[in-house]
Parts: sequence; structure tokens; C-alpha cells
Amino acid sequence: MSTTDTGDDQSDESVTDSRSVTDAFLDWRPGAPLSNLRARAALLARIRGFFAARGVLEVETPTLSASAVTDPHLCSLQSRYTGPGFPAGYTLYLQTSPEFAMKRLLAAGSGPIYQLGKAYRDGETGRLHNPEFTLLEWYRPGFDLSAMMDEVETLAAQVLGLTGRFERVSYRELFRRRLGIDPFETSVDALRDCARRHGLSRSAELPLTGPDAWLDLLLTHFIEPGLGVGTPCFVHDYPPSQAALARIRSGPCPVAERFELYIDGMEIANGYHELGDPEEQRIRFERDRERRRLDGLPDVMPDGRLLAALAHGLPDCAGVALGVDRLVMAALGTKSIGEVVAFTLGRA
Repeated sequence: MSTTDTGDDQSDESVTDSRSVTDAFLDWRPGAPLSNLRARAALLARIRGFFAARGVLEVETPTLSASAVTDPHLCSLQSRYTGPGFPAGYTLYLQTSPEFAMKRLLAAGSGPIYQLGKAYRDGETGRLHNPEFTLLEWYRPGFDLSAMMDEVETLAAQVLGLTGRFERVSYRELFRRRLGIDPFETSVDALRDCARRHGLSRSAELPLTGPDAWLDLLLTHFIEPGLGVGTPCFVHDYPPSQAALARIRSGPCPVAERFELYIDGMEIANGYHELGDPEEQRIRFERDRERRRLDGLPDVMPDGRLLAALAHGLPDCAGVALGVDRLVMAALGTKSIGEVVAFTLGRA
């Protein structure tokens, strides 16, 4: 889901508790109550019914790929194929999202599509995280960012039984309201001072470089916990430096055409007016690689098949990835992903 998730919440599924490690691994029972798992199954059925009624095609793409994501915020889990037809020890990556493969389908003329399936991210475990999770991702040719937010809102409202409009606020206005700063025009020193003034007394000692790292810190620590409490909230129009795979809308103050949906302080969905320019995508891949190099992370080669699909032609579209486990949490009012997933990492 989000590239801004910190994953710093501590797991409540640790096997190193008061039981012995052996006893923990012999505990065969699911961590989630069966009543929650039945409610989860019903929610998945409602999601599929929603898209069937709208004529959106369900697709399946590989969970294993020859390419990983370059995004420096994400770490892919690796596997190896040792059978015939490929070099010995052929490296494959478990998908962090089906985005690249689904965009190849869009370029091939699939029309509107959605996928419900597993995604994987290394290094993410805790109250809101599990390295294996369920992702709902869909793409709508002809939709802009506003139309995509409308559809996400309709789906979430139906699934959660909500009435009334969701809140919508721009990223810039959100920081102005909550912290009294303009995130588009504030220096790193001012952001560090803002963190200190809001209770992070050792902010000067944090090894953060660049404004985006500080903005992420301020968002996750001082803004995010209150977002979407009572009324779900869309945050939209991010700084261009946080565009990821979204288009940038030009103007006096350019913005990334991107949104995130928050419910009860949890990021639920991340959507874009999708970038379709292959050269711009190539440039962003190289920027990611440079960021990875500076951060001491392994290099990742860009996905050439995605670039070829973009060169062929991606229809003007919007897309969104929605965390199903967190949506179930919101539906049931639970506090931990372990209450809505049968077997988290500690029980897998």
C-alpha cells in the first residue's frame, strides 16, 4: 500500500513471549476469531459484487516477477526458480503490488480491471503490518483523480455501511491546519523545529535528509493518528517530489495527482492519476536508483516490460490500491491486523 508506511509499530504476534519458542511454533490455531474470518469472507464477496455490477473485469497477474520495484521505501522478498528453461538460481521477486502487470494489461486493451490478491513486503510487521497481506487494486480508463475518489468513497461506504460524504483536504491545507506550516515552501530546518515544538525533543539528532523525510515524520507522528476519525478523509494533491507513479499537474504550484484515504487513523488506500509517459517513468526509476544508492540500499533494475507497455500506450486512467486487511479492521473495529488475518507471520 503506501510508500510512506513506517512499519515501526511492534508486533503483537511475536513468538518470543512468555511461552517457549517451541510452544509458540506448535500453536496451530488461527490468531483471528472465526467470526471475524466469516465477516472477512462476506466483505470480500461484497467487493466482488460491487465490481461485477459496474462491469469491471477481475484479473489475476503473477505474484512472482523477474522485476522488483525501485521505490526506496519498499523492500521485495526474493525467491529462486531452479527448474528447466531458465538460468540456474533464476531470481524472482514476490510482488509488492500488482501495479506493473495490471498496467501491461491496460496497455493491451483490457479496459477497466480489478484484482484481489496477495502482496508481499519485506521488513513490515506489527499492529498494522504483515509481510503478506491482501490488496485490492483497480484501474479505470477515463477517470481522473476526483472520479476515482468518488468510486473509492462509494465502495468504502457500501462495505462499511457509512452515510454522508467523506472529508477531502489537500496535503498543503492539511499541514497548514494541523501544524501551521506550508509543506511546499518550508525548509528542512523549519520542519525540524516544527517536530521539536510538537514534542519530538530529540529531533535535531534524527538522521533525516531532505524535506520529504521530515514531512513523512510529521505526517505519521502528529497528523495521521487523527485522520479519518469519525469521518473518513481523503488527502490529495501531494508535493511533486512525492508523486511516485502519479502525474504532476502543472500550474503556479504544481502538485502530484495522488490521494490517500484514511479511516480511524489508518491509511486505507493510495490512488493516482496514472503516469503514462515512458520517458518520465524512466527518469523516475533512475531517481529511485540514485536514492537507493545514497541510502545504501541494493540496486534494482527498472521493469523493462512496464516501460515497453507505456511506450505502446497506456490509456488515460486512474488507479488505486486498497488494503483489504485494514478495511476489514475498520469494518469490525479491531485494533490489530492479527484479529482479521487467520495466520500472521508469527503463526505462519
